[in-house]
Amino acid sequence: MSLQQDSDYDYDCIVLGAGVQGCCTAYQLAQNHQRTLLLEQFLLPHSRGSSHGQTRIIRKAYEQDFYAHMMEDCYKMWAQLERETNTTLFRRTGLLVKGPTDERDFQLFRDTLQRNHVPTETLTPDEFARRFPHMALLRGEGAVIDTTAGTLFADRALRAAQSYFRSLGGVIKDGEKVLSIKPGSTVTVTTASGEYRAKSLIITAGPWANTLLSHTGLQLPLTVVKINVCYWREKVPGTYGADANFPCFLQTTSEGAEYHIYGLPSNEYPGLVKICYHMGSETEPDQRDRQTDQSDVRILSRFVTRYMPGLEPEPAVVESCMYTVTPDHHFVLDRHPSHRNIVIGAGFSGHGFKFGPIVGKILCELSLGKLPSYDLSPFKIQRFQTHQKSSL
Repeated sequence: MSLQQDSDYDYDCIVLGAGVQGCCTAYQLAQNHQRTLLLEQFLLPHSRGSSHGQTRIIRKAYEQDFYAHMMEDCYKMWAQLERETNTTLFRRTGLLVKGPTDERDFQLFRDTLQRNHVPTETLTPDEFARRFPHMALLRGEGAVIDTTAGTLFADRALRAAQSYFRSLGGVIKDGEKVLSIKPGSTVTVTTASGEYRAKSLIITAGPWANTLLSHTGLQLPLTVVKINVCYWREKVPGTYGADANFPCFLQTTSEGAEYHIYGLPSNEYPGLVKICYHMGSETEPDQRDRQTDQSDVRILSRFVTRYMPGLEPEPAVVESCMYTVTPDHHFVLDRHPSHRNIVIGAGFSGHGFKFGPIVGKILCELSLGKLPSYDLSPFKIQRFQTHQKSSL
C-alpha cells in the first residue's frame, strides 16, 4: 500500500517515547510544521520510566561549562512553555552546593559557576549556621548557592509539553508498544495497532532505548539503574520547607558515598523532604520492581543523621525511578551512524529532565538536517567506539 493511499499513517517524523525528552522534541517538530506522531508504549500518565514524579532540581551549577551554557537558554524555554500553556512550572529556591573545599568535585562546581558568571552566594561557616540552622556544615566544607536554581514541577511540565504539542496539531498514541522498526528512506514502525511510516524517526525511549535500537543494528553502552526516591519526615513540620526558604541542595561528597546526594525542600508531600542518592543498582527496565537493593537508602540514612538532624533518619516514603546511564554520564544526542534519518536522544544519566526543551530543540534540528544550536561533540555516539556493538 502506498503512502498516498494510507495517509493516516503518513508522518514527517515519528518520536518514540513520551517522556520529557520525547514530548519536548515532538512540540519542537510541530512548531517547525512537521506532521509528527508521538508513540508511547504505556498508557499515559504512567510511572514506569524516568519522567514521572512531581519535582526535579533545575540548576546552572554543573562541573562542565557546556551544561551551564545550555541551561542559559533552557530557563528561557521553560518560561516560554509556561506562557504558552499558562502553567507555573518553576519555583526559585536556590541550590546549595556543599562539600569539602579541598575536594575536586566541589571545586569544579564552584569554579564553573564563577566562570559562567552565574549569580551566586558564598557562605562562611557562621553565615551558613545562621541561614540554615537545621543543616550541618562540617569542618573543612564549603558552601556556595546558585541563586538562579530551584524546583521544576515535573509532572506539570510533562503535561504542559504534551498539551502544547497537541495544540500545535501533534498526534499522541499511547499504549502502543513498538514491535519492529524498519529503517530506510521511509522508516516503518510497527505496533500491535498497525504500521506507521515517516521520513524520519527520533528515539527518546529512556531505559528502553537499546531495546528499540536493536531493530536498527545498534547497541549503545547504556546501563539502566533503579533509583530509590526517598522522602524523609520533618520532626517539626515546615523546618525544611520551601516557604521557610530552605533551598534545593547538592552534597558533593559524603561518608560511604561514591556519588552525589541531592535534596529538595518539602513541597510535593507536606512535611516530607526529598533526598536521593545519585545512583542506583542495575536493573532490567521491565523488571524494575524486582530490584530490591537498599544500599543507597543506608547511605542516605547516614547522611540524614549526620547533616539534617531535624529529619527522621528512616525514609517515610520510597518511590521508584530509573536512570539510563552512559559511561561518562553525558547524554547521547546524535544521528544513527548507519541511518541518517534516525536520531537518538538517550543516556540522560539521571540529570536530563531540566534540559528537556533544549534537548527537544537539538533533536529536532538533527532530524531536519539543520546546523545544531550547540557544540554536540560531548554527546556524539563516536565517543563510545570501544564500547559500541553493531549487529549489522
